[in-house]
Amino acid sequence: MKSINPATEELIAEYEKMSDSTIKSIVQHAAEAQNKWRRKSFDERASHLKEIAQILENNSDEYAELMAREMGKPLPQGKSESEKCAWVCRYYAEYAEEFLEDEIIESDADKSYITYNSLGTVLAIMPWNFPFWQLFRFGAPALMAGNAVILKHAPNVTGCALAIEKIIHQAGVPEQLFRTIVADVDQTQDLIVNPGIAAVTLTGSTRAGKAVASKAGSKLKKTVLELGGSDPYIILDDADIEKAAETCVTSRLLNSGQSCIAAKRFVVVEDKYEQFLDIVHQKMANKQIGDPFNDDTDIGPMARKDLRDKLHNQVQESVKAGAKCILGGEIPDREGAFYPPTILTNITQGMPAYEEELFGPVASVIKVKNEQEAIMVANDTDYGLGAAIFSEDVDRAEEIAAKELQAGCCFINEYVKSDPRLPFGGIKKSGFGRELSQVGIKEFVNIKTVYQA
Repeated sequence: MKSINPATEELIAEYEKMSDSTIKSIVQHAAEAQNKWRRKSFDERASHLKEIAQILENNSDEYAELMAREMGKPLPQGKSESEKCAWVCRYYAEYAEEFLEDEIIESDADKSYITYNSLGTVLAIMPWNFPFWQLFRFGAPALMAGNAVILKHAPNVTGCALAIEKIIHQAGVPEQLFRTIVADVDQTQDLIVNPGIAAVTLTGSTRAGKAVASKAGSKLKKTVLELGGSDPYIILDDADIEKAAETCVTSRLLNSGQSCIAAKRFVVVEDKYEQFLDIVHQKMANKQIGDPFNDDTDIGPMARKDLRDKLHNQVQESVKAGAKCILGGEIPDREGAFYPPTILTNITQGMPAYEEELFGPVASVIKVKNEQEAIMVANDTDYGLGAAIFSEDVDRAEEIAAKELQAGCCFINEYVKSDPRLPFGGIKKSGFGRELSQVGIKEFVNIKTVYQA
């Protein structure tokens, strides 16, 4: 397993995958540790989560540098990611007990209630794009609910995975309760069906989600899947165009465009199309591409060259099908997995820029006649993770967001983002289940009825 700096193409480190026997031993010891952990009070568990948060904040510069080296995230974004992880740890340290307290239910029993028990050991299969946040947004509630966690991270961010394990152990969490494993695809498939794994969560591609769900389903194991997205951002004719354009560009280029909830398709009513496009073009053209360690860098490299090449192929195929590339669209003549901010227009059904997730700094700008067509185009996708709508008529925008848009997270006059206080997840090919909030912590518990006659 190799970790390669995507900006310089230099080898950072190589890691030997663990043996099958080592992985089986880790699962066995996790079960033993979890049986003790689940009996601890919420206050005891919370004390460890608060310590994790402190470590994350105290060393946020170090973790930002690690993310920059392994997957190309600009330093300020990596620092913010570490700090957000601290937030989610403190959030669940404070509210987990309230979220999971017994609920009395009136029935014909003398006493009946719902209680929430931990499930056991949860396998977390995580991606490279937000190497700290993706784990902690699941791990904080899972640990507070009394579960053990085994992390299988993306190979190119193995250093981040091991750093996360070190943080959690430094905070006093029992070492066997949280373990990072270094494993290949076949070993991960075997691990999913291991009897010691109670449930599985995956953040990744739709293809990976189908494979994991199928494997876990063969053993009737609970899964939560947060998969890809092709998020539409609707720009209505009464929108603040300057603000909408700024927000759309920020969302599209965050993390070098490598975010499942990034703005992917800008759906603009024709009356505002040219004005919006001009502003977006100017703002994207002015973004600085470069070394993620430089303070003036807006966009670092993509995480791997194969990912960059896939994105470029999607752009080329869209252009061949009739799309117009009015900015970017060419691989820079430099080392590293860089790709420029790119704008595609004249987008129609059947093109990759319309049908697929473009996981990088490429915006598809689609002109529509009116609000009704905008809603239709926004929903005309196999995905359903995030969506946003921009309008000065916030009541109408709220009605569209709440009732018309087919997505798990719908934002008004703001880009889609995750927040520990709000449920996060999607529908259709974007997956199922939810993370974060009170809803998220209840995904990996046994919701148990207790009935006393």
